[in-house]
Amino acid sequence: MATNSGVLHAFDESGLQKFHWKTMFTTGMGFFTDAYDLFIIGTVTAILTPLWHLSTTELAILNSTSLAAAALGALFFGKLMDVLGRKAMYGIEVILLTLGAVLSAFAPSFGWLVLFRFLVGLGVGGDYPTSSVIMSEYSNRKNRGLLVTMVFSMQGLGLLAGPLIASILLSTGMSHAIAWRVMLGLGAIPAASVIYLRRKLSETPRYLVSVKQDQAKAAEIVSGLTGATVSAVESTPQATQKPTFLTRKNIVRLIGTAGSWFLIDVAFYGNGVSSQLILKALLPNASLVTTTLVAAAIFLVAAVPGYFVAAKYMDRIGRKVIQSVGFGVMALAYLSLFLVPAIAKLPILFLIIYGVSYFFIEFGPNTTTFLVPSEVFPTRLRGTGHGMSAAGGKIGAFLGAFVLPGILKSAGLSSTMGLLAGVSALGILLTLITLPEMKQRSLEENELPITQQPSAAKSLSVTYS
Repeated sequence: MATNSGVLHAFDESGLQKFHWKTMFTTGMGFFTDAYDLFIIGTVTAILTPLWHLSTTELAILNSTSLAAAALGALFFGKLMDVLGRKAMYGIEVILLTLGAVLSAFAPSFGWLVLFRFLVGLGVGGDYPTSSVIMSEYSNRKNRGLLVTMVFSMQGLGLLAGPLIASILLSTGMSHAIAWRVMLGLGAIPAASVIYLRRKLSETPRYLVSVKQDQAKAAEIVSGLTGATVSAVESTPQATQKPTFLTRKNIVRLIGTAGSWFLIDVAFYGNGVSSQLILKALLPNASLVTTTLVAAAIFLVAAVPGYFVAAKYMDRIGRKVIQSVGFGVMALAYLSLFLVPAIAKLPILFLIIYGVSYFFIEFGPNTTTFLVPSEVFPTRLRGTGHGMSAAGGKIGAFLGAFVLPGILKSAGLSSTMGLLAGVSALGILLTLITLPEMKQRSLEENELPITQQPSAAKSLSVTYS
């Protein structure tokens, strides 16, 4: 394996500092926006259905547009950030989110709203590889899991903000014709708040060293961020063989990251099915405001703690254990509903099982599938690998949203839960077989061996003073 250059070693071994938390906020606000935008469309479509007389097909298109666009956005941004650099692409995705939110709020018709939601989806998709990779490459070795998971945890706050804001607007008596526009437009605020911070963020030292071969600039950035004195000296030139995905190691890891993300997003919809069943059983005559608040309360109690427990223990327990256990608890929860269908008629027991599974989705594969792709690929391929992994997840979300309802209707709840139990069990196997454990390991362990170049030119390494 390639040895870590001095400048990157300094970065890896630095303690948690102010710039780590600033970077986490800068990257995390995108995920707050992503979650808000993806949630709020459910409430918006409920409002628009009678206002615009939307058909079932139109509802499906409106609900799925952002998911499809997110898959494309993840692939596009992931690839370009490897080619052009992290700094070149960062901030463009939140500009798309801001524009998409504002334009959606003023959409004059169904067709225009679909187009603007597609723009939002591109921004959402682009935010996955850019934010994860940048936070990962800015992190130190010992706290990388904490920092990247905290970025993703902002999703939980965004998912809470969506129903709360929707409930407040609906409770004020605001006309539905205006309320849905305000709901969509508000998504521009958190995205716009970090455009400047993202555009001003320096290129990551890891990209500068591994791709640009500019250790002098990397040393300057590391010195400024960490306060360590890092000086550049001339040394024998070194270069790495350009990596490719067409190696057994990278292909296996891509199958593991994209496959796990695909499976969790398919299975995650099982909890969506459960949520609706709980609400129908407990509140059969509730209003839209009431069911929205109850859904938020369930998410607050069952899911939000899982994000932050995952962040706390990610660097202690490890990614593989957390992901495997999460898939395992999901499998057991869905299996119990498959083997004992009568549980669905007992709301309290059903709620307990639902809550436990929801906690372990977050303290499990929903967080780890975001983190792991930012760690297991070489720097030159990291954005592309994360983008392909995220796209795999969005395809799983699309299938979960559109295939499972049909299965539920034709085969029933019990069979659907049995299918999801199988999907979750497959996630355990895929995790154990394909993914390495990156807990407290340097990202540079993924680089190809360094080979000497027969050239008279000189390059830079670093020393400490």
